[in-house]
Parts: sequence; structure tokens; C-alpha cells
Amino acid sequence: MSSNSDHSAVSGVPAPGSPFPLGATPSRGGTQFAVHSPDADGVEICLIDPEGSETRVELRSHTFGIWHGFVDGVDAGATYGVRAHGPWDPTAGRRFNQHKLLIDPAARQITGSVGSPHALLAYDDEPFGRPSEIDSLGHVPLSVVTSRSDRTGTTGPDVPWDRTVLYELHVGAYTARHPGVPEEHRGTYLGLTAPAILEHLMRVGVTTVELLPVHATLTEPDVRARGMRNHWGYSTGAYFAPDPRFASVPGAEVAEFRTMVDALHSVGIEVVLDVVYNHTCESSISGPSLSWRGLDAPGYYLLDGRGYDVDLTGCGNTLDSASPAVVRMVCDSLRYWVLDMGVDGFRFDLASTLGRPGGWRFDPRAPLLTAITTDPVLSNVKLIAEPWDATGAGYQVGGFGNMWSEWNDRYRDTVRRFWAGQTGVRELASRLAGSEDIYGGGNRKPWASVNFITAHDGFTARDLVSYSHKHNEANGEENRDGTDNNVSVDHGIEGPTGDPIVSAARDRHVRALLATLALSTGTPMLLAGDELGHTQFGNNNAYCVPTDASAADAWAIDWSTVDERLVSFVSRLLRIRRSAPTLRQQEFFSGRDTPTGRPDLVWFDAAGNELGHDAWNDDSLRTLQAWVDGADVRSYEPDGRHVDDESSLLILHSGEPIEVSIACPPWAASRFVPVFDSSTADGIPGDTAAVVAGSTMSLTGSTILVLRSDGR
Repeated sequence: MSSNSDHSAVSGVPAPGSPFPLGATPSRGGTQFAVHSPDADGVEICLIDPEGSETRVELRSHTFGIWHGFVDGVDAGATYGVRAHGPWDPTAGRRFNQHKLLIDPAARQITGSVGSPHALLAYDDEPFGRPSEIDSLGHVPLSVVTSRSDRTGTTGPDVPWDRTVLYELHVGAYTARHPGVPEEHRGTYLGLTAPAILEHLMRVGVTTVELLPVHATLTEPDVRARGMRNHWGYSTGAYFAPDPRFASVPGAEVAEFRTMVDALHSVGIEVVLDVVYNHTCESSISGPSLSWRGLDAPGYYLLDGRGYDVDLTGCGNTLDSASPAVVRMVCDSLRYWVLDMGVDGFRFDLASTLGRPGGWRFDPRAPLLTAITTDPVLSNVKLIAEPWDATGAGYQVGGFGNMWSEWNDRYRDTVRRFWAGQTGVRELASRLAGSEDIYGGGNRKPWASVNFITAHDGFTARDLVSYSHKHNEANGEENRDGTDNNVSVDHGIEGPTGDPIVSAARDRHVRALLATLALSTGTPMLLAGDELGHTQFGNNNAYCVPTDASAADAWAIDWSTVDERLVSFVSRLLRIRRSAPTLRQQEFFSGRDTPTGRPDLVWFDAAGNELGHDAWNDDSLRTLQAWVDGADVRSYEPDGRHVDDESSLLILHSGEPIEVSIACPPWAASRFVPVFDSSTADGIPGDTAAVVAGSTMSLTGSTILVLRSDGR
């Protein structure tokens, strides 16, 4: 193996060093490098100076499939890439090409951007043809040697699951247009440390931010070809490196990320990361060779017998969750983000792929899922699965093990349909009560259901009641992208309107949706901006923006148009949730007798009659009352002490004005105090005087009421 004539080589042989840890580990006098590439004939570390000149160092030691060596004189801050020499045998998945400079899969930081798409291809004419001889140096980001140090930041608040309120946000879009954030910090990690941001999160009642992907992102080739860049970040280029897009100072992303985590922890807010261990930015075999494909494609990716990628993700490739290389990479990455960067948990994108070893049927005991849940570090953080992939076999809502919580799309769809007037109350009752029909097996708890109405991929709450159809033309795909199954309504006018009647109907609809979310048993997840009235103008797939778009023009939340009444409304809702343990119990309702001899949950219709078989199966029913007994609340303080509470009555009505008879079991306290009314702009009932069971209340339209027993 020799270096090209236009590159210099380091004389001498580096000391063997150790095969672990993978990546670049600086120490006194130099840096230890270790790169997984078991089938390579040789691996070179390519040191790149500020002028772009390359010096190659051959790693001579090969242990456990890892090439490793200690290189003298290389300090933290040095930039480098990897070149792998070996056979070009595409049908077997081996695509070694020494002309391609590769990102170290274990790099803690990367710098630079992708250049010529053609230069990044490992092949010349077609994926199974001859290898390319175009050198990719100058067209691929470089890895950066970073210092390894013990974290000295704050300890996470360790919020119990039953008290958790998730808040999904995009680091850049959330603060890019906030006037209370210093201009130089807008759209960055440090933007989330601004007092104005922290105060808003605390005011609303957020306990846990769920950040859209912050692993370093490289835009997919087909998106780049349209003059766009990936905005969400579901196109990972390095699993250990914070995305440099969100650094206020170039190169400071590691330190700034840690500062952000510490700031959120200081006010009692956890940080959960959305992670993408199901596919990478390298797309299909026709895509670029940026890292994993050039080092060990058969070890990292699911390939068929002809050398093609098996695509379970809809993104061109799928990481092989049964491969030891993938299990090690994923677990090493997760531990790094917990131990070194301070995060409190993870939401796993398309998590079903992690449980489909070899691409076959889902197994909750699959190697990677087992490795995560049995790891002494990872088993102590929040683990959230998106329980599906791009295939029918991957739909596994309710199928994960008892240490996992899951996004519950059946909750989303049921609640949307109910408030759109498209379904009765039977399934709604199951979703309100924690979805025991989905999560009741395997010793799981109600908080395993992550309840949501909206998320990043779909309409915002405002758009859900303002558009009957998607409007994704800005994405450059002729409105073909994004789902058509939105269960959305426009209340008579598509899009923005000044009509006060339509606007009032939309406002009322949004309040009902958000109130249902906050008052349901399970773990609520708000989409950042829904409490502000944020709109994406009907785009339900805002994953990309023009390449040159600033952070302020990249689907940023417009804080100048904040609906302050809605913010107050949501804040009030979550205060009620915190103060009412009956609404966030840690065990499923079972109809059990409490110590007082009363059932824990009873359902009634609009007339105050307990629901029977016929009523449950009447799909025209639009009113539901839920009486929750407070005598045997299955909630506890963090120290294990039992929590007491009063009984609650929830009334949900979707549709035209109606008279509702206040329901109450004959054995229960018969007086209730109204504490919440979604028909008012701030959620405060117009009349807070106690009402007697059996009395009638007039509802002026779609409404959620919360009444609390006054003990009499």
C-alpha cells in the first residue's frame, strides 16, 4: 500500500496502541486512532493541515477487525480523514476505494461540508461498475481530534415518568426569531439558554425537551440536487458529533451543547435527543461513500445477496441491528451522549428497525434492543421508541419491551377523529385512560403511551384546524411528499382568514385538542409552537429548506405573532395536570374497588347514565363523561410516599350545543367545582360555583370540562 505521489507520508511506524476506544483519543505526546474495518487490506489516517495538504499515516496493527495505532505529535484540534484500502467487490458489498476520504464513524466533531456529488461516489459509471479514481479530499467534511474529559456539568433532574411533559422542538427553528434571545445566539444551542426561553418553558410546564436530531447532519443527494438542505436532521453523518449548524461560534459545538444541557438542567428540565440509528446519510448503493460504506458496508448495512441495500426506512439504506459493529457503535454513541454530554434520554426514530435483525420479523429481545436495555448506563435514562418503520411488518405499536415508552399514533388519530366529528367515544375512552388495550401487557405502565396530537412530521395544531389538504409546494416535490391522511378540517375556508366566526371555531378546536392531550392518562408530548399558535402554512412535511436559507427563514417560530391567551390556556392545563394525580396515575384503571368500595373509573353519557354495551357501540355518540375516584390514586412521590387526591369528573363533547346532566355514581360525593373549561380562551370557567350531580350544564359547542369533587 502506497501513498499517492502528491501526498506526503509520515516516516516510521506508529506504535500499536489499543483497538479501543474507537476513534481518535488524544493523550500525552500524540493521539491514539482506532478504526473498524475488518475486511480492509489497510487503513490510513490522513492528517489535513489548514491549507488542505494531506499527510498519511498507515495504521499497521489489526486487532478484532480494528485498525489502530498511536500517532506522535497529533493534538486535539487536528483534522483528519480515513482511507481504506481493499477489494472492490460490489456484489459482496465490499466497496473499498482509497481515493475516497472518509469520516471517522467515531469522530466527536466534524468540520466542513460536502462538495461535488460526483466526487463523493465510490464508483465511476454505475454502482456495480469500476471504482472511481476521483479523490474526494476537499469534498467531504473532516473529522476533528477532540479532547476526552470527564463531564463536570449539572446532574439531570430525573423527572418521574408520570410527571413528564415532553416538548418536541427544533434547536434552530425554536429561537431563530425570538427577540429575547441575543442575536448571535438565535438558532443555536446557546439560544436555548436564554432566560426568555427558559422562563417560557417553565411557564408552560415543560419538564423534558425532546430535540429533533442534533447529530451532525449531511443532506441527502436528491435533496441537494433540488437546491435544498435537510432541515430536520434525519440524515446522520456522524453519531458522536453535535451538529455544527447550531454552534454560535464555529467549532464550539461540543462546549455549547454542554452549556445548553446545563442551563436546562438548572431549571429542572430534562434533555432527550431524537436519534437516527436506523439509516445514515449515505442513501442507497447509488449514493455517496462518506464513511460507513467505505469501511465495512456488509458490517454496517443490511444488504441482499446481490450487494443491494435492503431499505426498511424509506431512506435508501438500513443499519443492520444484528451486526456487532452496529450494536457497539450505537451503544457507544448513546453512552457518550449520556456520560460526556449530559443528556437524559433518547427518542429512537423508526425504532422497529432496531428490533428486526437481518431485516426479518420484529423481536423485542433483538440484540440491539437487549444491549440498550441491559446497559447499566442506558437502562437508567428515558427510552422512547417510534414503533414503526417504512414497511407494514415494522408497525409495532405496543410491541416493545417494558423498559420502553412509545409514540402512540393510535392516540393521535383517535383524538383527531373525535374532535373532527368522525367517530364515537369507544376508542376515545381507551386513549384517555392510558391505552391499556395496547400497553397493558408485560408489566408496562400507562406512561408507556407517549400521547401526541401533532409532531414535527405533520400539521401543527393551528394548521390541523385550518387546512383540509397539505400544501407542500415549498419542498420542491410538486406537493407529492407528505401524508394525505391528516384528519384535518379547515372550518369552511382553506388557510388564513379574517372571518371571525371561522377563527373562533378554529381556536375552540385547537383548545379542545390540546386539553385532551394534557388531561389524558399517559405521557403528553407537545409540539413546540402549538401553544403559541404557530403555523407552517399548510406544509405537513417541512423537512427541507433552500440551501442558503438563514435560520430565521428555516421554518422558524414567529414569536411576534404569539397567541398569549393560548399560552396561558396551556399553562393552566398543565398546572391542573400536575395538581391532580388522578389524571396521571402510574397504574392502569381496572374497574377495581377502591378502599371506599367504589370503582376507580366510571363512564357516563350526556344524560348522566352509565354507558352500556349499546352506547359503547353507537358511533354517533359525541359526549363522554369520565368519573375518576380519588380514594385510591395509584401515584406516588419520588420517595415512594402515596399521593392523595380528590375525585375528578371530565366531560368531553364534540359537536353542536347540548345540555349535559352532571354524572356521579350514587355512592360518591355529589358536589363538584368547575376548574377548567376549554370553551373559554383562557380555560377559566365562567362560573366556578359548585354544581350538584344531576344538575344540567349548557355546552355551547365542542368543549372539555374538568370538575373536582369538593368532598360533599
